[in-house]
Amino acid sequence: MAENRNQFSDNGKPAGSPHLNWDDTRIFLAVAREGTLSSASKVLKLGIATTSRRLERLESALGVRLFTRDQLGYKLTDEGAALMPQAEALELAGYALSDAARGPNDSVMGHVRLATAQGLADHLIIPALPRLIEAHPNLTLEIVTSVSTVNLHRRDADMALRMVRPERGHVSIRRLGELGFGLYASQSYLERRSDPERRSSLEQDDFIGWSETQQHLPAAQWLERTLRGKPCRITTTSMSAQLSAVQSGIGMAVLPHFIAQAKDLVCVQRDLGCDQPIWLAIHADLAHSRRIRAVADFLSQLLTEKRECLAP
Repeated sequence: MAENRNQFSDNGKPAGSPHLNWDDTRIFLAVAREGTLSSASKVLKLGIATTSRRLERLESALGVRLFTRDQLGYKLTDEGAALMPQAEALELAGYALSDAARGPNDSVMGHVRLATAQGLADHLIIPALPRLIEAHPNLTLEIVTSVSTVNLHRRDADMALRMVRPERGHVSIRRLGELGFGLYASQSYLERRSDPERRSSLEQDDFIGWSETQQHLPAAQWLERTLRGKPCRITTTSMSAQLSAVQSGIGMAVLPHFIAQAKDLVCVQRDLGCDQPIWLAIHADLAHSRRIRAVADFLSQLLTEKRECLAP
């Protein structure tokens, strides 16, 4: 009887079933991080058709659907999110192999997704990034400043720098500093204030406040207590809009000291009780990764250097 060589493959799967190509995990990670095939293809320097074909090959080999597709892009399924740690472990193993081959120089490689507040990103982190990039030229960084809640456990980001201490999830947490807030106004606004004798009461002043969806913020709660039902002149959904409104002389707002003082705004009231701790949260599975440690050390050093201006 002739031997049927094609009945089973070496790994016990039926012949003809797709084999797992470990390099396809790069496709999986790129699509997960970028959210679209086109963006992932640019990062990978591949054609969109090739990226799509290799992603389908990986899903077929694993026997699971890794993403849901809609008009907004690709989102991880629960099965895909569960496989992210293993895929990133493969990525780190590949970097480690390259590191060992090249020697100790430039051992930090890969991609880090950092979630943080818009104000911290624009005025603190991004201006200091050239130092990190110069030290680690093979490191890529994605800064996520979406107003939606970032869940490290679901791998929305690798790490987060934020003012709310995470209470759930498999994360490593460290307090890096404190962010101080004060009531600020422009010099032009102060010169126009109507009654000098009533300035200390704030009753005649105009304020820039937060929209309804941001009423949980300490600054919004301070305004609610202070104004006691009086409406703000305008409300916004972003710190940058509030800063622009104050610079335009529209009114006063509760702003971080380090941002307001850099714009030569005047501090009308300093101790508001709105100061917030700054927490660094890292997904525990990534805490010992070289690329994660490099970014964490950079952030820690940066906040130490800026401690006096963050909370003067």
